[in-house]
Amino acid sequence: MTDNLNRRPGTLGAAIRRYKSGQQTFSVALGEFLDEFYMDRDEASRYARVQESPELLGDDVFDAYAGAVGEHLVRRWHLGKPPDWTEEPCRFLRRPWFPPGVQAEKPILLVESPMAFRRRMLFVEAEPLRRARMPHDDRWRAYEYLRTGMMPDGDGQL
Repeated sequence: MTDNLNRRPGTLGAAIRRYKSGQQTFSVALGEFLDEFYMDRDEASRYARVQESPELLGDDVFDAYAGAVGEHLVRRWHLGKPPDWTEEPCRFLRRPWFPPGVQAEKPILLVESPMAFRRRMLFVEAEPLRRARMPHDDRWRAYEYLRTGMMPDGDGQL
């Protein structure tokens, strides 16, 4: 089954299907899903976007990353209890993973990684799912200040 590439994937599961079928890279499919998620202001609808268990990809890192995304979005945006599928053992790594080329930044990533990623031994930046369409809440403002040294104004502008 192929998804219509003229529309962004509306669920995390649809994004994973696009990647698995070779229609898009993982980062493009995930980014387009995140744009849809962030533009949706309805909490129940947002939760529904991560409720379905995405297909397993057979790659431990990608499968754990999908679990972290599902859990993190629910926790980060206060949508309730993360879906049960995010707790499946196949959604966790047995060895630590860092993005390639971050040797000097590993100590920072160990500390900054959000809980949903850290407990899966995925070590990433503090806002790993940041996109231009991400809502600018107090947590976003604090992170932008730490990251850039500049305080965003009330409209999220630096």
